[in-house]
Amino acid sequence: MDNGNFTDMLTNTYSVVSVMSGTSLDGIDILYSKFLFNGKWNFEIIEFQTIPYSEEWKQKLKTLTQFSKKDLKQVDDEYSEYLARQILEFINRNSIEIIDFIASHGHTALHNPEEGYTYQIGNQKNLADILKQKVICDFRVQDVELGGQGAPLVPIGDKLLFGNYDFCINLGGFANISFEESKKRIAFDICPVNIVLNHYVNQLDFDYDDEGKIAKSGKLNTSLLSDLNSLLFYNQEPPKSLSLEWVQQIVIPIIEGYNIETKDILRTFVEHAAIQISEYLNQNETIALFTGGGVYNLFLIERIKILSNSEVIIPNTDIIEYKEALVFGLLGVLKVRNEVNCLKSVTGAKKNHSSGKIFNPKINV
Repeated sequence: MDNGNFTDMLTNTYSVVSVMSGTSLDGIDILYSKFLFNGKWNFEIIEFQTIPYSEEWKQKLKTLTQFSKKDLKQVDDEYSEYLARQILEFINRNSIEIIDFIASHGHTALHNPEEGYTYQIGNQKNLADILKQKVICDFRVQDVELGGQGAPLVPIGDKLLFGNYDFCINLGGFANISFEESKKRIAFDICPVNIVLNHYVNQLDFDYDDEGKIAKSGKLNTSLLSDLNSLLFYNQEPPKSLSLEWVQQIVIPIIEGYNIETKDILRTFVEHAAIQISEYLNQNETIALFTGGGVYNLFLIERIKILSNSEVIIPNTDIIEYKEALVFGLLGVLKVRNEVNCLKSVTGAKKNHSSGKIFNPKINV
């Protein structure tokens, strides 16, 4: 049977619960949405919620790179059960009855594609058994096995759901960008954002810098700014991606080398991020869609608007906060249809492919 006939047999409407946990540790994003294919993909967001992490889970997730393999496997098992319980509560709370499958990204524990591995916890088969639903998950591993970066994976959604924008930029733990160039989708991580800003604002006993007010009150340290802008990563050609390990091993030591106030670190890092992001937007008459929690840092957005030529579009709250979760739902849909959900032009893999694992629940006879 050829792929065209296979696709024709499939439904063009999907009801999906999708789940995402990002490096900024804001919490677990859970989304219930519908996808419809009618010549092009359309979506409807129906229910959504972010479930904050407990302090215990925050501490565990912050230190995953320090766990032994055995201990990491234990955390993975615990996190998978925890994730399943949160998803089940979401389904019950919203009285959701029609679900084709659950699409779960999990939470990135380790990511080093140059050495051939990436590991997301929360992708165990017990998710399907506990939820009694089909689960599609672990979207990154296959891409790394094919020589890719395993990231970013959202650009297929940018292409199919948000293709009317010149650039799609997400401001989460990291800033990443996606755009069309020579009829190919290009995407990569630009720089760290919330993963560093939150690290330092936590030292002031805040979860985040509300609207960037603390950063705005600080002084720009030009020496630190120069050191950050000189990081070798920024001269590398895509495909490329960033990780928690890189931030911990490279970025934090540079910042710690300066004995300056936290508000000055925040001010300087906002400027650094704005400079790195704006470099890609300095083209005439382009429109850039910004999503992710970082858009609430009004000072960062203000600096990007000043430093770039693009028109900056901030969408509705549900798209700002849940676009990544939405796209992982679409990745699940494409996997079910055996269609490409991972682009070699984005990740550097040997070929376009349909990535992810499908787990069906145990049937009790």
